[in-house]
Amino acid sequence: MIAIRLAVATDEDFWLSLDTHLPKERFFKKVAEQTAYVLIDNGQPIGLLRYNFFWDTIPFCTMLVIAESHQGRGFGKCLVDHWEQQQKEAGHALCMTSTQVDENAQHFYRKLGYQDAGGLLLNSPGFEQPMELFLVKQL
Repeated sequence: MIAIRLAVATDEDFWLSLDTHLPKERFFKKVAEQTAYVLIDNGQPIGLLRYNFFWDTIPFCTMLVIAESHQGRGFGKCLVDHWEQQQKEAGHALCMTSTQVDENAQHFYRKLGYQDAGGLLLNSPGFEQPMELFLVKQL
């Protein structure tokens, strides 16, 4: 049985075990802002999605992670579909996300209807990384 719900404070340990980029204090802010979801399979949390707003108006998925043991089984698609539906119901017409060009996530998002929308190169000392690819989808 699959369920998706907003993240709550008691998800902290699970969340931080999968999302190693989010500082602990930001997790609690995401909970308070209701901009984080947890995917549950048979009573166990197995995935997460967090977002913010690009230009304060466009929903921007900043992290999607499914536990490794559950990857490749459609859970990520389920979570993104849920998030997109929530955004559409809230009146948004466009969603965004991004991924590094050396990651496979770009192929996942393209299969879900996202289109390439440009990139960002960070080469300042201490911030170097492969190009960040931005993707958008009209809802």
